[in-house]
Amino acid sequence: MLGLMLVGGLVLLIAGGGGLVSGAVALARRLGLSAGVVGAVVLGFGTSVPELSVSLRAALAGSPDIALGNVVGSNTANILLILGLSALLGGMLRVSPGERTDIAIGLAAGVALLAAALTGEVGRLAGLVALAGLAGYLALALRREAEPDDGSARPRLGVALVKLGAGLAGVLIGADLLVRGAVGLSEAAGLSEAVIGLTIVAVGTSLPELATSIAAARRGQAALAVGNVVGSNIFNLLGILGATAVIAPVAAAPRFAALDIPVMLAAMLVLLLLARRGIGRRAGVALLAGYAGYLVLMQVP
Repeated sequence: MLGLMLVGGLVLLIAGGGGLVSGAVALARRLGLSAGVVGAVVLGFGTSVPELSVSLRAALAGSPDIALGNVVGSNTANILLILGLSALLGGMLRVSPGERTDIAIGLAAGVALLAAALTGEVGRLAGLVALAGLAGYLALALRREAEPDDGSARPRLGVALVKLGAGLAGVLIGADLLVRGAVGLSEAAGLSEAVIGLTIVAVGTSLPELATSIAAARRGQAALAVGNVVGSNIFNLLGILGATAVIAPVAAAPRFAALDIPVMLAAMLVLLLLARRGIGRRAGVALLAGYAGYLVLMQVP
């Protein structure tokens, strides 16, 4: 049964990722928005729905390591694994000035998370500040990225929304099947909650971003590929962790401030440095090697 869930989830992810990209491009043209803002806001936030569900359920169930590990691990995987694979399989990923600004915003949010983690808890006040920061980011992104009407024919709104909705449903259902199968196998193997949250659950809930970004990169839509990851990272830190902390304050085990959040911040800083020249295949290989190194480091006592 677990094997069927894994295979079925993978099939839905691949099909849904293609539908999401097609629908997002159509929606951007129809609304007169840039591909970057659609990637960051529509795809980035939409593909983060699994992280929101998992972190909320974990916090309410008294499993803070999974709640926080899911957010931190997902952000690290988004940059090192997903952008690494996207660059390796799809070629050069160009990063716009607006997306570079978004990367810097995400880095600042990550530093704030580290400060909260050093106190041992991400509390309700920190959660409210994060949600206010998310509202400010949305206002900035929508105002900055609107594109002027070039007079070209635009796709029908209904068609764009159907493609987007069908693609999103495919990746979310596929991700849920994969996560449930993977967590079941991991629990049977006796892994700790922190490790499951940082690896299996984090990568599993990032599968929508993986499917979408790779599909976008292979179709020459670099703005969607990068915007999807950057927007997802911001939403994870400000929206998901903010909402979770407001509902149920999240305890932060010492390992997060000592290892996992610093690794996430290092990945964000590397992405900011790479963004000026673009992310090519060699950089993609380096990002993937960095993720492999983090997985190895995680196992060191």
